Amino acid sequence: MGLLSLLFKDPAAFVLLAIPLLYSIIIHEVAHGWVANKMGDSTAKWLGRLTLDPRKHLDPLGTIMLFIAGFGWAKPVPVNFNNLRNPRKGLIFVSAAGITANLILAFISLLALRLLHLPPYGPVTTMLFYFARINIMLAAFNLIPIPPLDGSKILMGFTSRRFQYSLARLEPYGFFIIIGLLWLGFLDPVINFLEWAILQALSLVVP
Repeated sequence: MGLLSLLFKDPAAFVLLAIPLLYSIIIHEVAHGWVANKMGDSTAKWLGRLTLDPRKHLDPLGTIMLFIAGFGWAKPVPVNFNNLRNPRKGLIFVSAAGITANLILAFISLLALRLLHLPPYGPVTTMLFYFARINIMLAAFNLIPIPPLDGSKILMGFTSRRFQYSLARLEPYGFFIIIGLLWLGFLDPVINFLEWAILQALSLVVP
């Protein structure tokens, strides 16, 4: 679900949404660097990437894709996994950090929708809905276990070095494989599951 149509249907909502959406992918990357720093690798901190300054993070193509396709990316935060106190555990936690950050943002947005009792078609309601939806899509997209996406690194953390090497060899073809999976609708059941899980969590907080 692209967002360019929103620009023509509801320009005010689009303007309200643009900055939060950009920060969705920025926070995703900062989360990687923050967890890496906590686990022993301060590379991102040294390079000034533990900041919300968009100039340090935004990738032009990834930003355009965010608004056209509903998913996008920023410049990856550099992490030296050899510096982590527990490289295998660190690989899992650092890679999962960005996905977790997006799910938390989606949860907060949907929680606000429930608590604020806003008009169903107002600009703030639209902003919160799209913000939650895009963060869920970003989380689902990054869960795809194909390099260079986070899902592949999480999978590597649970597998043998031989399998890690085999999976890493797919990276030159990763973009084409990912496009094929998206075309086949691979992302839809993942998005549906994440939405269901967040709604279940919300029901525990706001019955």
